[in-house]
Amino acid sequence: MFRIRLLCVRSAAAVTATVLSATLAAPLFAQTARPEPLKVPDAVAASEAEMKPYTEPLEHTSFKLEMVPIRGGKFVMGSAAEEAERAEDEGPQHEVQISPFWMSKYEITWNQYEVWGDRVDSLRRAAYNKPATPRDKVADSVTRPTPPYTDMSFGMGRENNPAICMTQHSARMYCTWLSAKTGRYYRLPTEAEWEYACRAGTTTAYSFGDDPAALGDYAWYEANSDGKYQPVGKKKPNP
Repeated sequence: MFRIRLLCVRSAAAVTATVLSATLAAPLFAQTARPEPLKVPDAVAASEAEMKPYTEPLEHTSFKLEMVPIRGGKFVMGSAAEEAERAEDEGPQHEVQISPFWMSKYEITWNQYEVWGDRVDSLRRAAYNKPATPRDKVADSVTRPTPPYTDMSFGMGRENNPAICMTQHSARMYCTWLSAKTGRYYRLPTEAEWEYACRAGTTTAYSFGDDPAALGDYAWYEANSDGKYQPVGKKKPNP
């Protein structure tokens, strides 16, 4: 099933927020002058050393995204050939250089996803008679998604539960909408960026070590989830 984690990357002039694919962002902004970004403290840094966590509000709603900086560096991607139960597509191991970026602290929740999917922001704007900002006008032009292909009654829940079961295209278009909404460039992380962030500088089979017995402290799975989806942020973070 597909879930969304947001990423921010470094531009040539400064470090700015990211979570979108450039191939999607280009046609969106080619049609209009790009509006000024929403002013958010620490969402821009002149160097990697100045990168700090920041909070991206979703205007006209009470929802927000927490973004954390990931320092650049090298890591060995994939798992060792001798690792127990290793799958064929986990190798061969190879070194990858990663540039600094910001990543969302948690998976995108239904509340955050449906600001776009259910037009929560534009409906609240209309209800309170608030004019659309230049960013709103661009964001409102992004096509809304079709409903998820798993029924919401199937143990999913909303609130702080992760948004799941959308297509990858819908996840990427969410990033397109978010980029327009905030004036900052957001995209999905690459496989290498995702693994680099998850490993958090460790070289063991898991970020918490080599013993899978500790997995329940860090992740939900069939045996410990009570057969239903769980809210984000309830398990220990990686180191």
